[in-house]
Amino acid sequence: MNKVLDRFLHYVAFDTQSNSDNSTCPSTEGQLKLAENIKNEMEQLGLDNVTLDDNGYLMGTLASNVDHDVAPIGFIAHMDTAPDESGQDVKPQIVKNYQGGDIQLGTSGEKLSPAQYPDMDNLIGHDFVTTDGTTLLGADNKAGIAEILTAMEVLINNPEIKHGDIKIGFTPDEEIGRGANLFDVDKFGAEWAYTIDGGYVGELEYENFNASSAKVICHGVSVHPGTAKDKLVNSMNIAARFQLSMPSEETPECTDGYEGFYHLTSIKSGIARTELNYIIRDFDKDNIHLRKAFMQSKVDQLNSELAKGRVSIEITDSYFNMKEMVEPYPHIIDIAKQAMTDCGVEPHICPIRGGTDGARLSFMGLPCPNVFTGGYNFHGIHEFITVQGMNKAVEVIVKIAENTAK
Repeated sequence: MNKVLDRFLHYVAFDTQSNSDNSTCPSTEGQLKLAENIKNEMEQLGLDNVTLDDNGYLMGTLASNVDHDVAPIGFIAHMDTAPDESGQDVKPQIVKNYQGGDIQLGTSGEKLSPAQYPDMDNLIGHDFVTTDGTTLLGADNKAGIAEILTAMEVLINNPEIKHGDIKIGFTPDEEIGRGANLFDVDKFGAEWAYTIDGGYVGELEYENFNASSAKVICHGVSVHPGTAKDKLVNSMNIAARFQLSMPSEETPECTDGYEGFYHLTSIKSGIARTELNYIIRDFDKDNIHLRKAFMQSKVDQLNSELAKGRVSIEITDSYFNMKEMVEPYPHIIDIAKQAMTDCGVEPHICPIRGGTDGARLSFMGLPCPNVFTGGYNFHGIHEFITVQGMNKAVEVIVKIAENTAK
């Protein structure tokens, strides 16, 4: 089972950070380089119908080894890493048999501390894979790729484990919301699928946020400061007023569970024009509409108060809660829950405070819950995963395939 770790360490060496400013698919060349490498690996494993299209969508099939009809199922992961932190020159470190306390992250001066991340206290004796404190790790979602392919190798090497057709799909640009844009559901050919893109061992998710984005543009007037009296309008001051009008208690750092939020993700500032980029999240479809209306009302209110300058807003829907598309097929969840139980894992069904390719794919006709990878603290320099967690994900994937055939 060290193969899952070997695969993971190989994949994180590829810089696959996606880029929302680039309209191509995939948005970065590194994703194609990783896809070509994985394609060769899939062919060497003996998977059938391995294809990689020009947009970076990689698919393959492990053929059924039973003589009766079994629903074809799929496993999906994404190849890109988040733009939130650098994914270049990742230098993972392995801490074996963790015995508690802080973990120093290379020579960066950063550390993993159970005081900040109490989940570490539940992982005594595990082997940690961490960053060196200068980049993210890439467990989101290269761990999922490594786990899926290792599970396929287990099935190939153990033909006594019976399974139907298993479809494998690896996607680009999930982190910038485009992972399902060009996914060919008919070509994929699964009746349902599981994204292997969750966190701690036991996570099983089929609810996610309804998601929208908002671009608030503050328009000022730029004039030389030496002659600016009664003429200059600093758009950054307008932007500050708008941000301060937003509810400070409805942000990611102040919410949990089924609570929604507004999140200021970036600012592009200047005298004449400042752009505030927000994401808006809520599990309830009615509430997401109320949140969008609230932001519009704040724009209207600020415009009514401004003597000079103005504010405009552009709101775009990103994805929706997959719950309504998965709940009609309870056997999909039941099979995954039973697989976890069979592998000695207590299933923990919880909402995804985010989104996956599976959310979009569920609305495209491919019901697609999300299963754990064993990782923590995604999108930042404190990201880590355990070898035991990755191995357990491999076991669960194998067991899902086996239980489906039963």
